[in-house]
Amino acid sequence: MATTFSSLPIVDLSILSEPSPPSHSLQDLSRKLSDVFSTTGFAYLTNTPLGFSHNQVFALASDFFRLDRAEKLSVAKRTFVGGNTNDYRGYFPTQPDQLDNLKEGFEIGSVQAPRQRALVGRHQQQFNLTEPNVWPDEYAFSAGKEQLETLHQELQLLSTTLLSLLAVALGKSQDYFASYLTDSLSTLRLLHYPPQPATSQTTTATGPKLCCTPHTDSGLLTLLHQDPSGGLEVLNAEGQWVAAPYVPGSIVVNIGDLMAHVSGGRFVATMHRVRASTGSCGRADGMGRFSVPFFFEPGEECVVRSVDGGERVVYGEYVRRKMDTWVEYQDVPESRADAGAHSGVVLEVC
Repeated sequence: MATTFSSLPIVDLSILSEPSPPSHSLQDLSRKLSDVFSTTGFAYLTNTPLGFSHNQVFALASDFFRLDRAEKLSVAKRTFVGGNTNDYRGYFPTQPDQLDNLKEGFEIGSVQAPRQRALVGRHQQQFNLTEPNVWPDEYAFSAGKEQLETLHQELQLLSTTLLSLLAVALGKSQDYFASYLTDSLSTLRLLHYPPQPATSQTTTATGPKLCCTPHTDSGLLTLLHQDPSGGLEVLNAEGQWVAAPYVPGSIVVNIGDLMAHVSGGRFVATMHRVRASTGSCGRADGMGRFSVPFFFEPGEECVVRSVDGGERVVYGEYVRRKMDTWVEYQDVPESRADAGAHSGVVLEVC
């Protein structure tokens, strides 16, 4: 469990933008990341070596969600539009009957889809983790498609660098986790929480109104672009929800369940949620809340063990078991999707 803390630490990554970072500086950064992930499990990353500003990232999200509903539903997952063939990548619409999970989203993987493997049992028809990305017709040859693919590539590279630093912190070589990333399933997710009526309450009889329910993430690392509307809260060891407000220019990073396992419990996957603000799940300017998480994941066939031995986990089997509990992969009548009455993943959505 995370330790007692009242705010999230800030980790400066400016050293990673240098052509040849000094080894002692990288060692210092490795120790800093180890300390953060052994205590809070969360941090703000500043001065990241990315080619996109926050404004550019959220402009990409805004452009997608401004598409006509028919365009978005043309790439909706088969759970929501039965005539579509994509199961794992693509769009999911809002879910008004889930009042603490009001969002729509769009997900892409790497530009080069991972190698497909033979699927067995009921999963053969249910979903394919290695399916290629799907795009609305308007994106077929657009700059937006190319930019989103580039953003995915840059976040994958940054996450890989952070993973190598964590390997050193765990007493391993920098390339210790390199094999994990063969055919990586990492996901870039664009999320939009539409504004709710001004009469909406921010508290209920059981506690605060939530845009995203308490959860931990499944994979190795999550890198999150959050917008100024804020609402992210992280649970400390005393059971207190600590606000993680927007810090201009920063990316929030947190450990996932799998990385906690890999570290032998040294790193912590911390519970977090998103709280509604100003009577809605969104900004006071009426535009709604945008969130762009990147889920850094190994390949489907990756065999994961903790650095001190421990239980063997095949990532594809592990994530499929979790997917069985996600709303996105339950049987949903197509008519509900047509009415815009269903949404996506319950976990990992902030």
